[in-house]
Amino acid sequence: MTDPMQDPDPEAARETSADEDDDDLPSNPSTAPPLSALIDMRLGRRATLKGLAAFTTLAGFGAPLFAGAGGARAAPSSLTFEEIPHGVGKGVRVAPGYSARVLIRWGDRVTADAPGFDVDNQTAAAQEKQFGYNNDFTAYMPLPRGSANSRNGLLCVNHEYTDPHLMWPAEKGKGFSGGITREQVRTEMAAHGHSIVEIRNAGGGWRVAGSGRYNRRITALGTPMRLSGPAAGHERMKTRADPTGRRVIGTLNNCAGGTTPWNTVLIAEENFHGYFLGDPETTPEARNHKRYGLGRGGARWAWGEYVDRFNVEKEPNEPNRFGWIVEIDPYDPASTPVKRTALGRFKHEGATTVINPGGHISVYCGDDQRFDYLYRFVTDRAYDPANPAANRDLLDSGTLYAARFDADGTMTWLPLVFGNGPLTPANGFHGQADVLIETRRSADLLGATPMDRPEDVETNPVNGRTYVICTNNTNRRRNRTNPANPRAGNRHGHIIELIPPVADGQADHTARTYRWEFFLLAGDPAKPRDRAMYLADISANGWLSAPDNCTFDARGHIWIATDGQPASGFADSVYAADTAGPGRGLTRCFFNAPRGAEICGPAFTPDDRTLFLAIQHPGGGSTFEDPSTRWPDFRPGMPPRPSVIAITRDDGGVIGS
Repeated sequence: MTDPMQDPDPEAARETSADEDDDDLPSNPSTAPPLSALIDMRLGRRATLKGLAAFTTLAGFGAPLFAGAGGARAAPSSLTFEEIPHGVGKGVRVAPGYSARVLIRWGDRVTADAPGFDVDNQTAAAQEKQFGYNNDFTAYMPLPRGSANSRNGLLCVNHEYTDPHLMWPAEKGKGFSGGITREQVRTEMAAHGHSIVEIRNAGGGWRVAGSGRYNRRITALGTPMRLSGPAAGHERMKTRADPTGRRVIGTLNNCAGGTTPWNTVLIAEENFHGYFLGDPETTPEARNHKRYGLGRGGARWAWGEYVDRFNVEKEPNEPNRFGWIVEIDPYDPASTPVKRTALGRFKHEGATTVINPGGHISVYCGDDQRFDYLYRFVTDRAYDPANPAANRDLLDSGTLYAARFDADGTMTWLPLVFGNGPLTPANGFHGQADVLIETRRSADLLGATPMDRPEDVETNPVNGRTYVICTNNTNRRRNRTNPANPRAGNRHGHIIELIPPVADGQADHTARTYRWEFFLLAGDPAKPRDRAMYLADISANGWLSAPDNCTFDARGHIWIATDGQPASGFADSVYAADTAGPGRGLTRCFFNAPRGAEICGPAFTPDDRTLFLAIQHPGGGSTFEDPSTRWPDFRPGMPPRPSVIAITRDDGGVIGS
């Protein structure tokens, strides 16, 4: 078992610790300083040795740091809900005066002709019409398009992956790989992807419109998709089934995402490496596949046993067709989803868009793996709200950048452009398509900063700053610990605040140089070993661990969902905090998930009166026969079911106000 106090040098990036799964095996050989070292340099050894609570000038905000609960002062919060305690149970818990109701569950009908859910007789044909598994990103898209209607809209939901041991009894499914039937594989493929359902709140609470004309399932099994941008049609994108390199069936491992100003949805393809059987070393793409983790620990899903395109020895280019951002028009059920290759290929997490002065669009994404990078894409053309057709392919042309963080509090965006610095034929790049297909290696060569699992990246609509959620990184060696971050290999994670310059009174997210600061370093402030840092006094229930996703309400509060708090002894939760004023960074616990679940995809209606949450893998770590919870049905014989819930205030008011 890895020492929790270890802090690795870059050579340790290839080692694994006991709390990692195969999705999180580092594959970055870069020798650039890890973010932990930059934390050390940024905060300063002298201030740290004096004690974190004494260091009062972080970020230039004039607000002191506090490293312990019950510190020197209590800071007020503008949030009015009563904080709930940390805890874990078989159901959910929300702040008093609020209600959390299940809106849709795995297996519920999406299309009007879908059969009812029969857990004992699951089929791919049924699952293609039912709500998929392990819901993640959610987006509420008002009806009609472009309106601010908060009582009728489209709920758009990602389905990241499947858990066979919770979907079927042991005699029907033997884990992630091996012993699974062809029909089960097809059912798993149908349970991946995305769901679009029309929802309404007519006064009696939110309901799914079962006959909604927009309702649609998008799956890994049978949904045709178009490849666009610089890599589309390239030789490395061609397969026997698609000699054009421009058409691919399906999407998978869809984690966080985003929406666009032209009212489309962007969904991320994350851990695609775990779906491919075969030995990557036997293929012409060996170096490329290794950098993305193919072949490490074997495939997590057994699809390649029955579907040739998921066997890398039979189709060596097929993995190159995954790891992109997919754009979907939820208002047009007949539209073809598009994989936008200009945004790069990596284990995408999030796709947050920002309109800049002059109209150009920036898109932020994290590469969710230990020691990988933060990215930004800036369009060549400006967004034209008066001409929707002009925005249809706006994301096909622009510049992709990787972030370099410096110890003086500045960060620089490094352009991943063919011919820039080492991105030349001498290093195996023969055009922009190669740069994008091998985005990670491109960023390696440019000297981007290896991060601690950058997941969601969201921009605050009030202050214009962007918040990078770094979940954790336990892969550290003792000889690389530092006074400012001597924690257990950053087991708890942290949040970074990016501060772009201002142009014409508006944050300019096209600038090449930003400032950066820490919003918080997560962990228990009552434990000196954690060296947690918040920008205000924190309660015994307000501290958090493993931040994963976030969103903002219209007043600029940050709402943080976690993935990994059970390691601290309590359920994953949702926290909220001010991002400015005396309560800045004072996180307060609002919601607890069921046992074994993580919380994903927090999203508000435009009026901030409903908060949608995706509850993923409830009962995680247990089995179909003996689940740790049977949430949300609590019926004998029914396993736990990933679901989306709607949280409202009992008096109908604005959440958190």
